[in-house]
Amino acid sequence: MKVYLKFDYNLLTKKILQEKLTELGYKFNIIGFGEFDFLENVPEEKISKITAAFQEYGIDIVENQKSVLVQKIKDTIIEMVNSDQPLNVKSSAYLADKLNHSYGYISNIFSDVTYTSIENFIILQRIELAKQLIINNQLSLTEIAYRLNYSSVAHLSTQFKNTTGITPSAFQRIIIKRRELSKNNNL
Repeated sequence: MKVYLKFDYNLLTKKILQEKLTELGYKFNIIGFGEFDFLENVPEEKISKITAAFQEYGIDIVENQKSVLVQKIKDTIIEMVNSDQPLNVKSSAYLADKLNHSYGYISNIFSDVTYTSIENFIILQRIELAKQLIINNQLSLTEIAYRLNYSSVAHLSTQFKNTTGITPSAFQRIIIKRRELSKNNNL
């Protein structure tokens, strides 16, 4: 029997951080998505043990200041895209406000480190969430377009096709076909 999962990246990351740091016996405070403070001095040799524990889950400790800011930008974008509340301001204003830097500065740092624009990263995150929502089969394309703050289903479809090479409807058909094949193979 195949089981499909839906999960919250933010909650999942926080839970992993809590469990691992508690398991390793450290006092800490989780500040936000992918960010925490130690409430005690941690010797440098123990940081490598913590790093290894996190890497088991695909989590890396970021040390370079530009990389730290880029990770915060990515985390803020993921949080913004995955929010159930529609965004009432432009993403540039949202990011500048959340990160306490001008959008121009944020955009330049992001492009320098990742070789792509913030806009492209936002589109990729929106399309990834659209794919998850299609796979979960709980919302129509119209509802997905609204949920992801697209002006129309056509706008969603255009970005989806430009990113994946297929339309959301074609993606839906593929998912349905795979489920049918999987169901038939399990009989």
